[in-house]
Amino acid sequence: MYNLNIIYEDNHIIVVDKIAGVLSQSDDSNDMDMLTLLKRYIKEKYNKPGEVFLGLVHRLDTVTSGVMVFARTSKSASRLSEQIRQNNMKKTYLAVFEEEIKQKRGNYTDYLLKDSKKNIVTVTKDKNKGKIAVLNYEVLNINNGRTLAKIELITGRSHQIRVQFSSRGYHIYGDAKYGAKNKEKKAIALHSYELSFIHPTKKEEMTFICEPKRYPFDEMI
Repeated sequence: MYNLNIIYEDNHIIVVDKIAGVLSQSDDSNDMDMLTLLKRYIKEKYNKPGEVFLGLVHRLDTVTSGVMVFARTSKSASRLSEQIRQNNMKKTYLAVFEEEIKQKRGNYTDYLLKDSKKNIVTVTKDKNKGKIAVLNYEVLNINNGRTLAKIELITGRSHQIRVQFSSRGYHIYGDAKYGAKNKEKKAIALHSYELSFIHPTKKEEMTFICEPKRYPFDEMI
């Protein structure tokens, strides 16, 4: 049903290109998720008996595609999670915005507040209630009024890129939830492009790049 694009795997980690429209992990919807798909893949490939361990150390929104790392052991999960807590896992995204972003480079710093019941995030001026969110961006291309930007996440908040840009009047193509005119149900133009981290056992820095191959990226890159 789903063709997994495995970028890298060893005994400790597995790196994959997440499919847009597929959950990172299961929820109440009973829709398919990457964690279940990868467990099934490992079980079949290595003929594993019983339950397969696979640790989810970070998430991508369902409508977002791109590179993710999963842990194949509890030790790897713990060490990767610690890198994330220390903001030592470098995450770079590509996004296509419906508008032209005038300033070619910039830094956004906001405090974000999440409504878990509605699954929506807003910018708040109340520093005591919100969580700090920081990102840097660079405009790569402008075509037909749309902007392709590369975004480096300094913090990893829920819906961070989507809400920080939309609060400034820049909307990711397809992301009607945060004000985009074009509505896409299963995939918005946000892609996890590059992921860098220290391998949990080899202690070597590893970098994985995954090019987006879908619309509207193909018209911007």
